[in-house]
Amino acid sequence: MEILSKILIGAVALEHLYILYLEMFAWTTRGPKVFKNFPKELFPKTISLAANQGLYNGFLSAGLIWSLLISDVVWSKNVAYFFLGCVIVAGIYGAISASRRIFVVQAVPAILALLITLLA
Repeated sequence: MEILSKILIGAVALEHLYILYLEMFAWTTRGPKVFKNFPKELFPKTISLAANQGLYNGFLSAGLIWSLLISDVVWSKNVAYFFLGCVIVAGIYGAISASRRIFVVQAVPAILALLITLLA
């Protein structure tokens, strides 16, 4: 169960690194293919806003990766709980404010990782 927990935490971290990449470095190239509901003409105009969002996703990823590197089991889990909780809240807020798909793509994997980590 411990290994599954770490794999799921790592997967959530990788997902947020990918989001960082999309929003910070590929907003006008790959972004329109991924965020199909967003008007194409707004991508160039919102590049700095997207980069800011990407940076926050990077912080979430960094926290999750940090939790995997901590040797003290209790401290590692507490850090993972915090950052998974942040991802879940962001996923819920994104679902309410932007698209329900965000809940499935971001919050559900984090919820699953949190549940497995709680049981590990």
